Amino acid sequence: MCLSEVTIATVPQSVLDSADITAITQLICRERESRDLALWERMRTCFWPDSLVRVSWFRGTGPDFVTGSIDMFRRGVPAKHRLGPILVTLSGDRAVATLSGIIDLPVKTKGVAGTLSTHVRLLYRAERRADRWALFGFDAVYVRDELIPSIPGQVITIDPADLEGFRPTYRLLSYYLKTQGYEIDSGLAGEDRPDLVQALHHELFGWAGLPFPR
Repeated sequence: MCLSEVTIATVPQSVLDSADITAITQLICRERESRDLALWERMRTCFWPDSLVRVSWFRGTGPDFVTGSIDMFRRGVPAKHRLGPILVTLSGDRAVATLSGIIDLPVKTKGVAGTLSTHVRLLYRAERRADRWALFGFDAVYVRDELIPSIPGQVITIDPADLEGFRPTYRLLSYYLKTQGYEIDSGLAGEDRPDLVQALHHELFGWAGLPFPR
């Protein structure tokens, strides 16, 4: 047995778990910051090639999500993210991490500038391969959204008929992204569809071999 193996064997499991939780937390922060700062190659390293991302405007692998994010940035839709504390649940070489967040989009609707803010819960799956943690999955549970003018006193008006057919938990986001040429997935988990939220939780925690949180 080599020195490193002896050293690891004497480290309490709680310390090893803390190191993994820190690594996963930093991984998620790095992925989101890379998106916000257009650090695309760094963002790409955060995902395994066979990872799965499912959000309002995209479904596919993590690397393809990075490519789609580059295209979105170049089309003038530069999203910024406000993140809450990250809760990591470990299960050997797999883990599920959850957090609350707000996605801010600077928009111009009918000539009026504003900020479109979408409140979500973000769910990540992380997997360790060859002693390195990377993301295997990224999903969002939609809570609500709001559109606020940049200049107080201005008014943004949207015909309610233009919002018909969109889910109430992310209808303003869906409306705006559709005006930018994006196809919207209306079958995602949201607080208006607790059945889909429960199914998503079962899928993610089942993947990690973890009991469903209650």
